Order: sequence, then C-alpha cells, then structure tokens
Amino acid sequence: MSTATDLFSAPGKGSREPLAARMRPRKLDEYIGQDHIIGPGRLLRRAIQADQLTSVIFYGPPGTGKTTLARVIANHTKSNFVTLNAVLAGVQQIRDSIAAADDQRKLYDRRTILFVDEVHRWNRAQQDALLPWVENGTIILIGATTENPFFEVNKALVSRSRVFQLKQLTENDLREVANAALADRERGYGRWNVTLESAALDHLVSTASGDARSILNALELAVESSVPSWPPADGTAIHIDLKTAEESIQQKVVLYDRDGDYHYDVISAFIKSLRGRDPDAALYWLARMIAAGEDPGFIFRRMLISACEDTGLADPNAITVVESCARAFDRVGLPEGRFHLTHAALYLATCPKSNSAMAFFDALASVEKEDTEVPNHLRDGNRDAEGFGHGQGYAYPHSYRDHWVAQQYLPDELVGRLFYIPSEQGYEGRIRPEVLNRRELQIAAISDDMDNFESSAGGNVAGGTAGDGTHRAGLAGSSGAGSSGAEGAVQASTGTDSRAPAAAAYDKFYFGMEGKKKLFSAPRGEILTFSPGNRGRDEWTRRLDSGKTKALLELRTVLFDQSRTARHHRVLVCRADDGLLLWEAIRQAPEGLTTGLCAHPRGKDMLERYAESLDSLDRPLLHVVPGGMPPGGQDTAKETELFEGVRFDRILCRDAAATTEGIRAFFDSCKPWAADNAVAVCSARIPSRGMRLSSLLGKDNPLRAEIQDAENAFFADPENPLFNWNKETVRTALLQAGIDANCDHFHITEAKRITEIDIARWTDSEKSPYGAAVLAAVGTIRLGAFAAALREIASRGPVAWEYDVLVCAGSFNA
Repeated sequence: MSTATDLFSAPGKGSREPLAARMRPRKLDEYIGQDHIIGPGRLLRRAIQADQLTSVIFYGPPGTGKTTLARVIANHTKSNFVTLNAVLAGVQQIRDSIAAADDQRKLYDRRTILFVDEVHRWNRAQQDALLPWVENGTIILIGATTENPFFEVNKALVSRSRVFQLKQLTENDLREVANAALADRERGYGRWNVTLESAALDHLVSTASGDARSILNALELAVESSVPSWPPADGTAIHIDLKTAEESIQQKVVLYDRDGDYHYDVISAFIKSLRGRDPDAALYWLARMIAAGEDPGFIFRRMLISACEDTGLADPNAITVVESCARAFDRVGLPEGRFHLTHAALYLATCPKSNSAMAFFDALASVEKEDTEVPNHLRDGNRDAEGFGHGQGYAYPHSYRDHWVAQQYLPDELVGRLFYIPSEQGYEGRIRPEVLNRRELQIAAISDDMDNFESSAGGNVAGGTAGDGTHRAGLAGSSGAGSSGAEGAVQASTGTDSRAPAAAAYDKFYFGMEGKKKLFSAPRGEILTFSPGNRGRDEWTRRLDSGKTKALLELRTVLFDQSRTARHHRVLVCRADDGLLLWEAIRQAPEGLTTGLCAHPRGKDMLERYAESLDSLDRPLLHVVPGGMPPGGQDTAKETELFEGVRFDRILCRDAAATTEGIRAFFDSCKPWAADNAVAVCSARIPSRGMRLSSLLGKDNPLRAEIQDAENAFFADPENPLFNWNKETVRTALLQAGIDANCDHFHITEAKRITEIDIARWTDSEKSPYGAAVLAAVGTIRLGAFAAALREIASRGPVAWEYDVLVCAGSFNA
C-alpha cells in the first residue's frame, strides 16, 4: 500500500526524475486539456474544489492525464488518500487499505479516497472485494483505466461511479505542455535559455499522438542531449532544430491494441466509413489496421457483414465481390493480399447503400410479441386438406399472368404490417415501384373484411383515423372505402405522379411526415462522461413533467434535439422561470453545469424550492436578470463575476421573441457568454401562422367566411413587425449578423380550454388590434354574434388549438 505522499510527492533537490514526472500538475490551474470534464463550471471541477468527490472512474489512452487528475485531487482533498496499483496489489493489500479506511472513519470521522491505477487489471474477486466498502461510504474509489470500464470493470462498481472519458490531447494542448516545461524554472528548463524552432515543435506535436508523456519525453531527450553534460550552467543557450527533434522522437507509434478498445474503435471507424461511402477514410482505417498487424481474416469477416447489412440489395453483387477477394487473399497472402483487401474495401465504399435487411429484426420482434397462426390457405394441404380444409383458397401464382396474384401471406393479426422498406438506391431503386404497387394490390384484395383490416392496420380506412396504421391505410387507394390522411394528401398534391400510387403515398408519408421529425434530430457527439442513475432525481423530474402539456414536452424535445446537448456540457437556460428546459438540461448534462436565468425573483424562489431535494452538485445555479435573458452592454462586467468566468456550450430559450429583430437580439446577447463551438437554440411563436378563430366555427356558420377574410387581412399586414416575418426572413437577418443558423417551423396542436376572459380579450375592439380588425370588417352586431358563437364552442370543452413555432439553432464557431 502506498500513501498519497509516496506516489505524488514532489521531487527533492537534485532529483533526476523524468521530465514527465516532474511536470505533473499539482493543482487545477496547472492542468492542461480535458476541458469537457475539468473546465470551468464542469461537475468534476466543482466537486474537486468543494471536496465533495464521489466514486469516479477515469478512462482514456495513455498520457491523457488520468493519474495526474488523481494527483490534483490528492492535493485538494482533506480526506485520507491511499493509492494502489492493480498490477502489483493483491487481495491482501485491498483488505489492508479497507481496514485503514475503516479506522479513519471510526476514529477521526475522516473519509478515505482510494486511487487504483490500471483498475481493469484486477480480477472479478479483487474488484468484488471493494464493492461493499464503496457502497457504505467507507471508501471513495478513483479508478484509472485504459480499457472501456463498461466491459472491463465490475458492473456493480461502474453503476456506483461517475465515468469520465479523457481524450487524447489536442495539438494546442501539447504545445501548451511543451511551452510550460520550457518556462518552468523549478521543474522544467526555465533556468536555461532554450529555443525551440517552430518546425521542431510542430514535429514533436504531430508525432506525439495526443500523449503528453510522449512529447515531454521527446523534449527531455532533445534538450539534455544537446549539451556535453547535464545540467549545464544557468543561462546556457540550448537550440533545438528540426533535426534534433526528429532524432528525439523518430517514429510515430500507431496507437492500436488488438485486445483493447482501439481494436474495436478502429474497425468501427472502418465499417462506418464504408457505410458512409467515404473511400479515403476507409483506406486510411484499413491501412492503420494492417500497419498494426490486425488479422486480415477479421477485416474480411466484417466486410462480409457490411456487404449485406449496409449495402444489401442496393448492390446484390457486393457480397460476391467481397467473398471473391477473401478467397483470393487466402491463396495469395501478404503482402500482395493487400490489393484484395483494398479492392473489397473500395467496392463497398463506392457502391449504393441500403440497410433494408434490418427488416428481419422488425419481423423477429413481431414473432417474439405475437402469437399467430398460419392462415388456412397457406397450410400444407398434402396431408389433411380433406379433413381440415388446409390449403383451400390458395391461389397458385404461376397460374396467373406475370406469375403473381394478390393474396394474403401474413397471419391475420399482422395484415398490413410493413417490415421491408425498399430504398431508392441501385437495384432496390429499380424494384421499389413494383414492390410497393404489389403491396397496394394485396391490401386492396383483402380489405373486404373491414373489421379484420382495421384491427391489423391500427387505423380507420373510411375515416382516415391517425394511428399506427395511417400509412398502411393510405396505400389501400383502390378499396373505395375512403381516404386516410396519407392517401388524401397524395390525391390532393400528386395527381400527376407517374409512379405507382402506393409508392407516391409511401413517399408522402415517410418523407413528408417522418422527414419533418428527422429534420430536428442530429448526432450529439461522443459520450464522454457517465453518471449512475439518480432515482430520486429522475422520479422528481418525471413528477414535474406530469403537469406539462404534451405540446410543451414536444417543443422541449425539439429544442434539445437541435442543441445536441452532451452529458458534459455547460448549459445556460434563459427565461427559466417555469423550469421546462431547466430540469431537462440537468438530466441531459449531469456532468456539466446547468445555469438558469429567471425574469422574476418568485420564479427563482420556486425553482430553488423544487431543487432542494437534489444533491448540492446536481442543483442548477440560478440568477435573476432583467427579462430572464443574457445580459449585455454595461451589465457584462457584473454578470461575468456572477457566472465566475464560465462560458456556456449550449444556450437555450423558449419563446425568445416575437419579431425578427427580437430573435436576432437574442443571438447577439448570447455571444459574450458562448464558449468555443457553442450552440444557441431558441423558439418563437409565428403570429402569422397562429390559430385562426374562424376555423372553430362550423362550415355552415354564415360568420365563418367573413371572419376568415378579416383574419387573413389582419395577419398579412406587411407593416406589422409581428406578422411580416417567417423562417426565411429570420435566417437572412441572422446571416447578416454573422450567425449561421438552421431555422424551421414546427407545428403544434394542443388541447385548449377557451375561457370567458379569452373571448372578452379577443373581441375587445378598443384594446385588442385583432378585435378592432374584426369589428371593422363585420360590424358591431356581427362581432357580438361571433363572441356568442365562441362561448357556445367553449361550453363543449377543450378545442384543438393549432399554431406554428419557429426553432432556430445557431453556432458560435471558435
């Protein structure tokens, strides 16, 4: 067993420890890189500063600062700090450490932090020995590992720890590491006049592979081998040129471990490059694997899978090409066999793509959920056709023209279920219209049994009821039963479509309806942190959600999808008084920081009361500012102090403004508080696309047309800044302000109960511009009749209230 002093003690006078050991940071301000977990405002930094650390696991490649972070924690904490190396320590050393920790807690009421380096090297029994003591709080575990903890560390330990992934240092980080070593008089080379040519530094940085230890070792060799003996006299001039740098770090090591994470990460990058049709990236990852000695058979096996999983029927020849190359490689071997690896990779990277084979898993899921019978006409009629009628009604396809006839092949419970969706790529693109057209005819052929069709499709063909079967009912155009939502849209807008009606309906549904949803989805980036589920926090936030309308929750989903919030992000929520975005930010960024700006003190007080049941580190930081919006101008200096210098990775606001100028002002106000590559997302209702009260009136109501004309004129006023904007004008205004934003509108439908106060407000011709416009168009008597009609509608219960919301996401690039 080692103590913190043993492992992390500073070198004594005249110490000849390696430069990398001497330059280990001793405090947070000296730590370089890993801003996503240790930057200002991040959860881990706050926990270290407050000495409130819980069990953590640091995961990342060598040289990224895992042990260094443990050293920083040891220097900050008041807890007893004990270290073990999993390579050297056995069960006895673990027991000794636990006994010492137990004594510290009982005798001194002092916590013990146990740092375990290479924790993945412990076997299951050794890891299990820690579990009860981590659970009861005797030990706070800090584990460091180069392997994925979700595979290599006891799941029970991982579930009780926060996981922080450390990434390879950036080139700027490595330059900062090298310059710090050259400037430090106590531990580095600040006592001598060392000059490092820019080309030499560039070489050291580019060949260090993101490893701080590597660049410090190379710098040490370059500096200390440039003088006859070490150390020289203070002030000695030492010049490092490119040749010296090349000699000190001669070859870049390919970071690859055939048994570790890099093995899986690189093959994953290779397959994803094939899937993404990027031949250059595919060749790079292929070369990296071959250079590191990867088994070519393993690469071919993965390409054989990709040929069917990712290329599939878009190019049925892909599997043949890869299999031929694999057999040729077996005959030729290396090194010439690299041509066959390349041939197969380039073919897969350049051919059309379809993952329609994934339909099998949808079918498998149905098999596991459904308990269905084989339809009678599909059963084997060779054995008992006479007794049970098996096979009766089966139509033999070869007896018909084109060797095909429309009939039911799925079980009764699954009629209309779609598993295979042909893509528009390559071979599948050619067969797609025929496949969809046959589906249409099959559905039409069996739609006579309407009850059966409705139960299987999940929708009402006659009424066009939305549901699981909306798109399936829409394909049944020839049934004569009526139009569903999807079919009706096709009939209204694609009357001249030359493709099969089923194909047109399919496109309208999937690329019109579903495509709109996909617009608001984007990759969130790599997950770099993990916290075990906080059951109390999760249940607490779910309870808060129960009072929100479905429409608000849908809008919240859109805003966070556009923001691509990651677990380690620092999030600023504007106009946070209602908590709608605030609690979701806490959920999505548990290892980051959530700050809310409230417009009113009472809003802040309410949120703080709700947050009292959370751990102190999980609570949002709340401030009251005018309007609940990011302050600017003269308030900047004051708010900089308020935010303690933190810059935010994501800034979100619901109902940011009601005009183009207001939306632009919101993004301008975000700039001072945005970190590099930050994203700001806001929503704004579009008044010109708001609810029309005339739509609530029945079609036979004589007032409907008059009110509708008045509303159209009112909302189309080009002089009114509330109505003269849309997504195009907003995007143009933001581009002129230097903000590249993605803008689109999102349709909202919610149940609204109309009150007498609402009706009075809408029809007040003195205080309401809307009421004045309607009065001018229809007169006093008709306006009164309109109000009476609204009261009668309100008496029936909630109405479907529809409006459009603009959602804008803008990036602040470094």
